[in-house]
Amino acid sequence: MAIYDDQTPDQRTQVIIDTSPEFREQVLRTEIKHLDAILWTHDHADQSHGIDDMRFFAIANRRNIDGYMDQATYNGLFHRFEYVFTGKFGYPPICTAHIIPDHGIVWDVMGNGGVMPVRTFGQEHGPIKSVGYRIGDFAYSSDVSDISDDNFEHLKGLKLWIVDALRLAPHPTHSHVEKTLSWIERVKPERAILTNLHQDLDYNALKSMLPEHVEPAYDGMKIKLTAQ
Repeated sequence: MAIYDDQTPDQRTQVIIDTSPEFREQVLRTEIKHLDAILWTHDHADQSHGIDDMRFFAIANRRNIDGYMDQATYNGLFHRFEYVFTGKFGYPPICTAHIIPDHGIVWDVMGNGGVMPVRTFGQEHGPIKSVGYRIGDFAYSSDVSDISDDNFEHLKGLKLWIVDALRLAPHPTHSHVEKTLSWIERVKPERAILTNLHQDLDYNALKSMLPEHVEPAYDGMKIKLTAQ
C-alpha cells in the first residue's frame, strides 16, 4: 500500500506499507517512481518477500531507503535478507533500518514533501504480533486477529480505517467479517475499507451486506484524504 501527500510526485513524502512478493508489479502498475520509506507490519513472506525490489528506489534516490519496523520484524528480515541492510559481495546496502518507538508515540518520516507524522498500535496476528499504523486520521490494520483495549485507544477519531477481514468464517490468525464489523462499530470511523479479502469472498456479494460507510477493497484502489 502506498501513502503520499497531495503534491506533485517530486514534492511528495511517499511511503509504502510492506513489500509483498508482488511489490515490483504493484509499483510498475501504479507508476510510483519515488519512495521515502517502507513501514513493515511484520516479517511474514506475504508482507516482505518483495524486499529486494527496493533496490530501484535506493539507486534512484542515491541513498538507502528508510525502513521502519518493530524488533521482531527486524530480526526476521535481517536473518533472511541481511544483505539488504549491510551489503554483501561488494554491493551496498539498500535499506537503513529503524526500530519503531513504543506504540502511541508519534515519530516522523522525512521526505521531499516534508514531515509525515506516524504512530503505531499493537495487534495480535494469531501467535505473533503485527504493527498497525496511524497517519493523521487514517489507520491501517492488515493481518490482525485481535486488538487489545489499550490499543483501541489509538484508533479514536479516525476518518478512514483500512482493516483486515479475511473471510466470513472465523480464522485463527485473521479477523473475519463479522468481527471486523464489530470493531468498526466500536471505533466509529467515518469510512472503513475491508482488506486482505480471501478468494471465497465475492466483491459484489460482500458489498451488498455491508453498512453504507464500509466497503471492500480492490486491487488498484485509490483513496484521497483531506489533510487536517
